[in-house]
Amino acid sequence: MLNYLDLFAGAGGLSEGFIQAGYAPVAHVEMDEAACFTLKTRAAYYWLKAKNRLDIYKSYVCGEITREAFYKLVPEQVLNAVLNYEISEDILPVIFEKIDTCLDGEKLDLIVGGPPCQAYSLVGRARSENGMVGDKRNYLYKLYAKFLKRYKPRFFVFENVTGLLSAKENDGNYHFDNMRALFRKCGYSTEYKILNATDYGVLQNRKRIILLGKYGVDEKNFYPDIPVVESVGITVSEIFKDLPALHAGEGIYGPVDVLPYTGKYLYDAGIKDTDYITFHNARPHIEQDLKIYKLVVETWNREHKRIDYSELPEELKSHKNTTAFLDRFKVVAGDLPYSQTVVAHISRDGHYYIHPDADQNRSLTPREVARLQTFPDSYYFESRNAVPGRTAAFRQIGNAVPVRLAYSVARALKDLMDE
Repeated sequence: MLNYLDLFAGAGGLSEGFIQAGYAPVAHVEMDEAACFTLKTRAAYYWLKAKNRLDIYKSYVCGEITREAFYKLVPEQVLNAVLNYEISEDILPVIFEKIDTCLDGEKLDLIVGGPPCQAYSLVGRARSENGMVGDKRNYLYKLYAKFLKRYKPRFFVFENVTGLLSAKENDGNYHFDNMRALFRKCGYSTEYKILNATDYGVLQNRKRIILLGKYGVDEKNFYPDIPVVESVGITVSEIFKDLPALHAGEGIYGPVDVLPYTGKYLYDAGIKDTDYITFHNARPHIEQDLKIYKLVVETWNREHKRIDYSELPEELKSHKNTTAFLDRFKVVAGDLPYSQTVVAHISRDGHYYIHPDADQNRSLTPREVARLQTFPDSYYFESRNAVPGRTAAFRQIGNAVPVRLAYSVARALKDLMDE
């Protein structure tokens, strides 16, 4: 079985796609403590699944046993493969030593990962006084290269936002050009494509650069064909079909049973893998926001029209700025084949992710957003202190690579590596 190392792992969206495609993770490296617990719980899930003991997993997500007790039922080496470190020059020797232990003499086939994208994103640069020039996150690819030099995998997968193509150094040179030049010095040829998640079974408009590296500096035309997934006739409403209706402030962290489902998409996309769900609990909202939500949804359903903030009735306006960020209230339209891009800002408020059902009148739950990101229903999002929390879950989900996009890339690359 092909193996891989996951850098800047987040909550594991990219990794989950590779696991579903038949790869085996050697280790995950991630700085966020809550995301590391999520990765450990997912690793425990797969170990228990192999042992036909998912009853233990359900006991945990039901709250019948603590996280500490749950982890004690899983071998230490399974959990120790999740390395909670911020990747930096100083800590690299420690990380290398732990990865070497996980490899136990095996050769590494693949490295996957994408450094935090805020410094490259167009939105992040627009909000920064100096356009993120000089931000240390711009240079994390140099640390990525250290792993390539040490382990020399056959391939690597580097994922990031499309803004990377236009992000510049202090001297005016492009980060992307410098990045590829450095990877070449490490012994790799690189090719890239801009992929939209909506072409690969994800009901979300989300474009990402997928840069592939192959060992050997003179390799050409090696980027595999990644077949588009047909989803004719499927709209975003499919994501919500079997989920219990909630009003603002209702719901629990789970688990709760889902409603009967007769469709195919949730199965085909690898989302529906249990008969229950977790994290289906809605934010509470103030009365003014609820009035705005209802107006936004009803206007869309009646006229297929988005309402700008400047168009709201005066009594519903509370922001002085009426010239920028006018789309700050936005329904996730159930009758379209894809939603707007899910981002980590959803951890702050739900105004950009309003549920399409005016009767429910609320923003999306973590589980609904996780389904837009094609996370399986069995995926459980941890917090630092073992108490479930919406904010930590939203942040992890918003930062993730859509699982089925990762799966499509992984499948195509696996065929190439098998050859």
